[in-house]
Amino acid sequence: MAPPRRSVTRVLLRAPAPADREEYLAAMRASRKLHRSWLAVATPESFETLLRHVEDEHYEPMLVCRREDGAIVGFINISQIVRGGFQSAYLGYGAVAAYAGQGYMREGLELVLARAFTELGLHRLEANIQPGNRASIELVRGAGFVREGFSERYLKIGGRWRDHERWAIRAEQWRARRRSGG
Repeated sequence: MAPPRRSVTRVLLRAPAPADREEYLAAMRASRKLHRSWLAVATPESFETLLRHVEDEHYEPMLVCRREDGAIVGFINISQIVRGGFQSAYLGYGAVAAYAGQGYMREGLELVLARAFTELGLHRLEANIQPGNRASIELVRGAGFVREGFSERYLKIGGRWRDHERWAIRAEQWRARRRSGG
């Protein structure tokens, strides 16, 4: 059963800024064990790419930050936004190890879904997750995503092609879930 929706979350979303560089990179370095083979290692170059994506209409990079002190607890990116008849995008994310398992990413994901299906006007979001990444699968499942399929050798991470499960949620599924209090 999903936890009750909070009227005020403990987190906020904001775009990454140059001033976040050191905190973000240190948090991602400290989270390597948590991310293992699930995510590519964050580098200064990848952070610069993240900053460039802030200005790109096909991306929505967001930091998930605690309201109480502004600490970065994770990131969630909406990427490869396709408009027209598709209105779809991909979702990528990662928690900061020091804050993992405390529900911050769940709250952040709920905010991202609200933004995606209202402000951004998207119809569908897809998350591709390696089958062994149980925490990530539980995160999206808890937010209402549905497993749509399996993609062999889908994405190259850490120098290896890795299988992924394809999870997605559509705007109407999200709206129905919100109406039901789920």
